[in-house]
Amino acid sequence: MAIVAGVLVVVLAALVYVPLTLLAPPDPARLALTARNPGVPPAAQLAFPGYGESAVGAVGWKGTLATSGPQDAVPIASISKVVTSLVVLERHPLAPGEQGPTLRFDETDRAYYGRYLALDGKVLPMPAGLELTQLQTMQMTLIESANNYAAALARWAFGSQDAFVAAAQSWLASHGLAHMTIVEPTGIDPRNTSTPADLVELGKLALANPVLAALVSTATTVVPGVGTITNTNALLGAVEPGGITVDGVKTGTLDTAGADLLFSADLPVGSRTVTVVGVVLGAVDHDVLDADVPRLLASVRAGFHEVALATKGEVLGTYRAEWGASAPLVATATRTAVLWSDARTISRVHAQRVRIGTRHERVGTLTVAADATRVVVPLELGRAIRDPGPWWRLTHPADLLDGR
Repeated sequence: MAIVAGVLVVVLAALVYVPLTLLAPPDPARLALTARNPGVPPAAQLAFPGYGESAVGAVGWKGTLATSGPQDAVPIASISKVVTSLVVLERHPLAPGEQGPTLRFDETDRAYYGRYLALDGKVLPMPAGLELTQLQTMQMTLIESANNYAAALARWAFGSQDAFVAAAQSWLASHGLAHMTIVEPTGIDPRNTSTPADLVELGKLALANPVLAALVSTATTVVPGVGTITNTNALLGAVEPGGITVDGVKTGTLDTAGADLLFSADLPVGSRTVTVVGVVLGAVDHDVLDADVPRLLASVRAGFHEVALATKGEVLGTYRAEWGASAPLVATATRTAVLWSDARTISRVHAQRVRIGTRHERVGTLTVAADATRVVVPLELGRAIRDPGPWWRLTHPADLLDGR
C-alpha cells in the first residue's frame, strides 16, 4: 500500500508540476538602458552692434533668443506703422489677393501732407480726386512709409485719431505687448515706444498675417494714380552670404532717436529653414544699419544647428531573459530638429515589460525634448525573444513558479 501511495503521489505531482512548468509565463526579461549622450552644440556668439539696443527671436521659438543693450522702451518711429496696419486689418480684414474697400480721400486727408511735411516726416502726394483701395493705401503706408497715408488709413478705419489710439491700445493689450505704447498711427511722435522684445513679438505677428507678410516683403510696386513706390528697407530681397534672404519688416527713423530696423530673414540650417525676427534700434543712420544687420544675421545663422534627436536603428537598451535570450531595444525612425545655441536634450524611454516577443514588435517609445522641439519615436525589438522551451521550463521551476 505504501508503494502504491508513493506512486500516486509522484503521479499527482507530475500531473501538477509538468503543466505548471510548461504553461506558466516566464519572468519578464530584464531591461538595461543604454546611456544617451547626444552632445551639446557650441553656444552662439552673436555680432550685435555696439550701439543702441537689439533683440533677435525666431518663429517657433518663444520670446527672444538673445538681446543686447539696456532693453528699455524707446521711440520706434515708423515701425509704428506695422501696429497701425495690424489694427486696421483686425477691424477690416483682407484675404490674400483682396483689394478691400475704396478709400475716397477728402480735404482732411490731404491736409496731412502739409502737417507731416512740416514735422520733417516722410510724405507722398495725395492728388485731389485720388481714390485707392484699402490694400493700396496700406502699400503706401508700409512700403513707402508715407505718414500722410498712414494717418488717412487710421482715420478711415476708425473715424478719428483718438478712436484709432483706443483701438491700438486694446489690440496691444490683447496680444500681450505690455511694453509697447502707441499714441498716434505714424511713429513721428517719440511717445510711440517699445522694448526690443515686444518688437520681436510684433514682427512675428506681422509675419503670421499673410496679407501683411506679403506687404512687408514687397520691394517695389505700382500704385495707380501715384506711380512706382519702393520699399524703404534697402536690405529687402537681398541674399546674404550663406543663403540668408531678408524678407521684411519695417524701417524707422527719428532725428532724436536714430535709425531703426525691424527685420525678418529666412536662414538655411541644414535641410531646414528658420525664420528669424530681430530688431536693431538707435543706429546713427540706415547705411550703418544696412551694414550691421547682415553681420548679425550671419552670426545668428551660425548659432542654429540641425541635429539628430533620434536615429533609426539606434540601440536604447537590451532585454535579457533568464534563459539567455536577448534582444536590443531600437529606435524605428530618425528624427532631426533645429536647435538654438547650446540647447540641451532630455530623453525619456518608456518601455514595456517583455516576456517573449517577435522581431520588430513595438515595445515602447523614446521621447526627446530639446529647445522648442519635442519628438516621440516608437521603439521595437531588434531581435525575437523566443519561449525558453520545455527542457528549460522543466529544469527551472523556481524561475517560473516564484509568483513574479
